[in-house]
Amino acid sequence: MFKMTKAKKAGVLLRFVAVFIATVIFQIAVNSKAFAGEQTASHNQFRVEVSGAGRPIILIPGLMSDSRIWDSLASSLSTHYELHKISVAGFAATPAVTEPSITELKTQLLSYIHQRRLHKPIIIGHSLGGFMGLWLASSSPNGIGPVISVDGLPFIGPIFTRSNDTTVQSLAAQAQQIKQMYSNMSQQQLIEQSRYSLSVQASTDAAKAKVMAMIETSDPTTSGYAIHSLMSHDLRQDIANISSPVLLLGASGGFDSDSQKTMVETLYKQQLSHLPHAQLTMNTQARHFIMFDDPLWLNQQVIQFLGAQL
Repeated sequence: MFKMTKAKKAGVLLRFVAVFIATVIFQIAVNSKAFAGEQTASHNQFRVEVSGAGRPIILIPGLMSDSRIWDSLASSLSTHYELHKISVAGFAATPAVTEPSITELKTQLLSYIHQRRLHKPIIIGHSLGGFMGLWLASSSPNGIGPVISVDGLPFIGPIFTRSNDTTVQSLAAQAQQIKQMYSNMSQQQLIEQSRYSLSVQASTDAAKAKVMAMIETSDPTTSGYAIHSLMSHDLRQDIANISSPVLLLGASGGFDSDSQKTMVETLYKQQLSHLPHAQLTMNTQARHFIMFDDPLWLNQQVIQFLGAQL
């Protein structure tokens, strides 16, 4: 029988190990590329940054803003929670997609929660992100934990009309006009258009500058589609499905008189009429970007609410 020397045996073994390692590396590379491609394809409506450890919190920004709005709050939460900071495609510096869709964003966020096996994640959202939090919890009441909406309502329509009698149907024509208008806007026109509402968004020059910095790199078409979607979706009855605790933090600092501030608070309360266990707390000094105008107050409200859920 042919016998190999020790040297030959060692050489054969080394070649076998080399081939085995190369095969494994190749397979890992193929699988990694496939997984990365799948992730990109299935979650193309948003990007996410994950940090911290503990119970998961998903932080969703609003219209024409990104995860930077949560910097102050995130630093307060990161030592006890695993933070998933979302940036929506087409808002701020996050690249736009060819088919922006708030409905698809909701579907992809639910898919992300399922794929990552996040057990009843807490949702904190601002404006459109607050609406999204309520939508996620309405659609998957057993899969979503507590929701904190920062100046985001179940239906945006009454903000324009100052009446909760407003319906999707009554705003349909205006919603379509807004979508068309934004679709035809240049980047410069978007910036100029947005300057008119800055006084409603934030109170200080520094806060306004932060808001504008994000608007300047947002996609007009995506913004138009998002506003149209908000005007076309009414969750006021759907929120009755939510079983988890809900906190709505409202801002009325953009209104001058006490009577106007009371009117806004009443409007917010009416939007929650189908969700009697929801809590409403108003900040009468801050404007829409509460996290820029009064970050300490916002952080305190969030931490206090989450502490009560333990």
